[in-house]
Amino acid sequence: MNDIFDLDSENTAVNFDNISALMPSAPWLDELNPEQKQAVTTTEGPLLVLSGAGTGKTKVLTTRLAYILSQMKANPWNCLVVTFTNRAAREMTHRARNMIGNMVDSVWMGTFHGICVKILRQHAELVGLKNNFTILGEDDQRRLIKQICEAQGIDDKKYPPQGLLDKIQLWKDKGLTIDKINTDIHGNVLVNIYKAYQSRLIELNCVDFGDILLYALNILMSSPEVLEKYQERFKYIMVDEYQDTNVTQYLLLRLLCQKHRNICCVGDDDQSIYSWRGAEIENILRFEKDFQNAQIIRLERNYRSTANILGAASALIKHNSGRLGKTLKVAENSPANNSDNHKVKVVSTYSGSEEAVYVTEEIENNYRYGTEYSDMAILVRTAAQTREFEEKFMSESIPYQVIGGLKFYDRAEIKDILAYLRVISQPHDDLALERIINKPARGIGAKTIEKIQNEARYNKISMYMAIEKMLSNGDFSGK
Repeated sequence: MNDIFDLDSENTAVNFDNISALMPSAPWLDELNPEQKQAVTTTEGPLLVLSGAGTGKTKVLTTRLAYILSQMKANPWNCLVVTFTNRAAREMTHRARNMIGNMVDSVWMGTFHGICVKILRQHAELVGLKNNFTILGEDDQRRLIKQICEAQGIDDKKYPPQGLLDKIQLWKDKGLTIDKINTDIHGNVLVNIYKAYQSRLIELNCVDFGDILLYALNILMSSPEVLEKYQERFKYIMVDEYQDTNVTQYLLLRLLCQKHRNICCVGDDDQSIYSWRGAEIENILRFEKDFQNAQIIRLERNYRSTANILGAASALIKHNSGRLGKTLKVAENSPANNSDNHKVKVVSTYSGSEEAVYVTEEIENNYRYGTEYSDMAILVRTAAQTREFEEKFMSESIPYQVIGGLKFYDRAEIKDILAYLRVISQPHDDLALERIINKPARGIGAKTIEKIQNEARYNKISMYMAIEKMLSNGDFSGK
C-alpha cells in the first residue's frame, strides 16, 4: 500500500537547511485567500475548517502541512494526515512535495485504513494476530460467511450472506465488538454468526476492512503504553472529509489527539453522503462540544462553479436541518467568472427510458449547434443506469464511451494470482487455497474439497494441514 511507511521513518535524514528560509511570505502561502491563509496559519489547538465544494480544501491541508514543517513546529514524523481515499493521499503527497521536497515522505499520510494497518502490523499480537495477516476482500468475506452458515445449518435464503456481512460491517463501523452486541435486540443467530466469523478470521490470520480500524482502536484502548507512544508522536493531526467519519474513526482521532490537542478537521456538513456506510454527521456538528476552545473557519469562496449553480445549490441545501451553515460565492479570480452562467435546469421524467430519450435529444440538439460529442458527459449515480442510455445511443448512432467498469483488483484473474501469492506467503490461508485449488482445473471437485473442509473442521486445523494428513493416510482415490 502506497500510504504505509516504516515506523522507523524518524531515522530518515531530513535536510532542514533547504526549507529554513520558508517563512509566511513564501509564494505558496501568498497564493491563499484570507480564509485559507487563516486556516493554514492557525496551527495550535483544535480547528474545524468548514470547506464548501470547490473552495480549495486540499490546497489548505497541504499548505498547512508545509507551513508547520517549514516553521519547524514539528518533525515530519510528528504529523499525521488522514485522507478519505488513497488517491487523495497521493494528490496531497504530490502537492506537498512541490512545496517542501522529500521531507513529505516521513509524514504519516494516508487513509484511515492505511494508517491503522501500519499500527496493526506493529502490534498484531495484542489482538491475537501475526503481523503477516491477510486483508480479505468482499468476495472472500462472503464465501467465509456462506461457509459458516452451511456449517451451522442456517438457511441462506432467510439469512443472505451479503446481508449478514453488511450487518457485521455496520456493527464494526460503530465500534461494536461481539461482546457489545445486545442479543435481545439482534437475535442469537446474527450474533452467533458474527462470533463464528471473527473466530474463523483469527484462525486464518485474516482481517476484513472493518477489523483494521476496530483492532487498531482496541490496541490503543487496551494498551496504555502503546496509546502514550502514538499520542506523544502525533503533535499535529489533520483530517480530510471529517463529515464522513464513522464512530470507530471518531474514537481513534479522539484518543490520538488528547496530549497535544492540535487537531485540524476539514469537512463539509452539507456533503455527508456515506451514512449507509456508518458515517456519522454528528461528528462534525458537535466538534465545538468535543473540543474545548475550538475555532471554526469557513471557506466560502468557490473556484469551481458559476454563480447560478452556487445559488441553486445554496437555495436547496439551506432547508437542511442539522447544519452549521455557510454561504458559497464565486471567488474573484475563479475561472468560472469567464464561463457561461446559464440557469440550472431540473427535468423530471417518469422512467429511465424516458430520461434516456430526453438526454439523447439534448445531445443531438447541442451537436447540431456545434458542440462535439466528446465535449458532453453524463454522470450517473450507479453503473446500472448506463444501460438505457447505451441502448438509446446505439439506436441513434451516437458514439459514446463508458468510463468505469471493474476495478483492477476486482478482476477474477487478478484475484486468482493474488490467491496464489497468499498461499505461498501463508499456506494456512484456507480462503485463498479454496480459490486456486482447482485453478487451472486439476481434477479436484466439489466433493473432494468438502471432504478436506470436513477433515480440517473436525481436527481444528487448516485445509493445507488436512491435505497433508489425508495424503499420508491415503484418503484420496484416483489421481
